[in-house]
Amino acid sequence: MENIISRSTTKSGKTVSFHYPTIDDAEILMNYINKLSLEKTFLTLQGEQQTLEEETKWLKSFIEKINKSELVFLMAFIGDNLIATSHIELKDKIKSHIGGFGITVSKDYRGDGIGKKLMELVISESIEKIKGLKIIELEVFGDNPIAQNLYKKMGFVEFGRLPRGIKHKDKFVDAVLMYKNI
Repeated sequence: MENIISRSTTKSGKTVSFHYPTIDDAEILMNYINKLSLEKTFLTLQGEQQTLEEETKWLKSFIEKINKSELVFLMAFIGDNLIATSHIELKDKIKSHIGGFGITVSKDYRGDGIGKKLMELVISESIEKIKGLKIIELEVFGDNPIAQNLYKKMGFVEFGRLPRGIKHKDKFVDAVLMYKNI
């Protein structure tokens, strides 16, 4: 694997490597996101499946933004198995000081410390690489208290809710908005 920026150990003792993507990761990312989508977990995708063409196009746009220092995107692997991803993407124009945060963790590794470590890394990389970043914001499902608690522990503060702003598993839940000053 190329671009390894860090290694860590999970709570269960497994070694995790963290790195930036290359275009060769498109199929790995497609398989990963499609598996998560089928879970209908706390993602935008709720069962939809990405094609390799769609994933490659998406990844190319992310790599272009990484090269322009507008985005940090990290992938976490145990061996050759992709287990988590996270990113901070700089907004543009009047919001060019704000980065939008996102994270995914594979079902088998939730609660094993991966999310926290990945958040720490993506935030520190973003502070270093995304010039002008002052605020990180995120949106979390109202019915995901585990993620909300992690974000609070990482210094994020709730600044609003959109009642019934997310449709999750055929019911409407609040979209909880959070931010962290850098």
